[in-house]
Amino acid sequence: MSAFQLENVTLRFGSLAAVDSVSLSIEPGEQVAFIGPSGSGKTTLIRLLNTMRRQDEGSLSVFGENVIEFSDRRLRELRSLVATIPQHLGLVPNLTCLQNVILGKGGSRGTIRSIRDLIFPAHDDQLAVHEILDRVGIEEKLFERISNLSGGQQQRVAIARALFQEPKALLADEPVSSVDPARARDTVKLLTELSKERGFTLGVSLHHLELAREFFPRLVGMRNGKVVFDGAPESLSEEDLEALYELSDEEMMEDA
Repeated sequence: MSAFQLENVTLRFGSLAAVDSVSLSIEPGEQVAFIGPSGSGKTTLIRLLNTMRRQDEGSLSVFGENVIEFSDRRLRELRSLVATIPQHLGLVPNLTCLQNVILGKGGSRGTIRSIRDLIFPAHDDQLAVHEILDRVGIEEKLFERISNLSGGQQQRVAIARALFQEPKALLADEPVSSVDPARARDTVKLLTELSKERGFTLGVSLHHLELAREFFPRLVGMRNGKVVFDGAPESLSEEDLEALYELSDEEMMEDA
């Protein structure tokens, strides 16, 4: 049973096919980097995989279940198994690290319990969050407000929140776009290490091609909503890179 199985999946926004006839299988525990230029469809693909968007055409299965058949309640249950780190992290600045991490289980616990957990976090939850923050290297920030943290520390809180969900898969959309190269490398290294330690499937969209090549055994290259490369980093040729990243005359005029 695949973690994610897409067969000829298309998602349109008006006349634009953001994801165009994509067929893809990602196995449990696999680590995949989605690469390609801005606007290639990487973010939309992640939103399909975490079921925040539903496809217009084709079939998408998550852990063996066809999501098009899901009720809203079943989708919420499934989303508790697929943690997502959005591009802008999605943290609440005025809450503490502890409270932000506890929000990771908000979808599976319901509104009333989530509010109670924020105000009076259970002792077991505090211990679990402290352990996770220790693993990501910021255990001393347990009661610190998010607004007082650096960008790199906030990234680690977002990772901790995802881990607190105890997910079967973790998807991250450009998680290192706003930090310096050294912190970017540390963050990607941490994500891949955690995936190996805990056995969850990992899918990360990256603009940093060097990091994708260094840390991921499989790269999926997207361009104009289509998969134009799928394979090991060592098999990514100059021709493949040209197909992925070289702008046409029309695209250069659009960017001017």
